[in-house]
Amino acid sequence: MTLTSKDAHAIGVTRILFGLVWLIDAQFKWKPAFVDGFVSYLTGALPGQPGPVTGWIHFWIDIVKVNPVLFAYFVATAETALALALIFGILSNLAYLGGTLLGLVIWTTAEGFGGPYVAGSTDVGTAIIYVFVFVLLYFSHAGLTLGLDRHLSRLIGRWSFIASGPVAADAPIATQTEGRAQLY
Repeated sequence: MTLTSKDAHAIGVTRILFGLVWLIDAQFKWKPAFVDGFVSYLTGALPGQPGPVTGWIHFWIDIVKVNPVLFAYFVATAETALALALIFGILSNLAYLGGTLLGLVIWTTAEGFGGPYVAGSTDVGTAIIYVFVFVLLYFSHAGLTLGLDRHLSRLIGRWSFIASGPVAADAPIATQTEGRAQLY
């Protein structure tokens, strides 16, 4: 992938800002109101949904009702870990995969696939947009710029695929090649 140094830097800054948004959201998940009302976030998406979506949401409600506090703290922990991984560029590919899955679960449950889609509906929900952002961050190797993955990849060797991928030894993040930067 070729990027200018400026482009690579902008992607790194965007990843960090996205992480700060997740960190702000995560701090709300640690509050008692979220933990105590976790099941209500799922049941709130039910009104007006078609049968298959209702069945899907009820499936998750039944699972969560086994131990809603555990699930609420799992979500809070996952969002916090995701935010820190984005901010510091740590194990980025793993974070992007986790963020994609978390975004899909949120979109398909608490956001009810963005529906119900009736006259007057104005959007498809926010979590699906997060999925696309995580995919774009993955393909841009965003953890290599302004992140610790560059150094971590060398330390974890063949497991570097869970970071932003393998990095050539002593390779700069971006090298100038005919006015463009080659991202490693």
